[in-house]
Amino acid sequence: MGELVQQASQQLTELVRGELRLAQAEMKEKGKLYGKGGGLFGGAGVVGFLMAQALVATVIAALAVALPVWAAGLVVTAALAVIAALMAVSGKKQVDQAGPPTPKQTVENVKADVAEIKESAHR
Repeated sequence: MGELVQQASQQLTELVRGELRLAQAEMKEKGKLYGKGGGLFGGAGVVGFLMAQALVATVIAALAVALPVWAAGLVVTAALAVIAALMAVSGKKQVDQAGPPTPKQTVENVKADVAEIKESAHR
């Protein structure tokens, strides 16, 4: 009887350690995706700020000179706006792909393990 208790205790310890390793790996993967998404959001902010500066330069050029100067400024502003939009969409995809910051697979495995242990204990 003592051997069975010791063996069960050892198996339970190994199971918990395995679940903790799985949780760690899952959280690490999610962290990478959140990092990429956050970086892309940050990049979109920088490009958006540059877009605002280009728009100001465009307005100044439009007031100061004839059409060709402000038209060139407007083209630069539009290009920066497209880049900012693409970066924001890409960042949102990365954050959405990461999902909630909980190790779902590990939680489900632990619940199944607890249910199995309860069932075994009742036998």
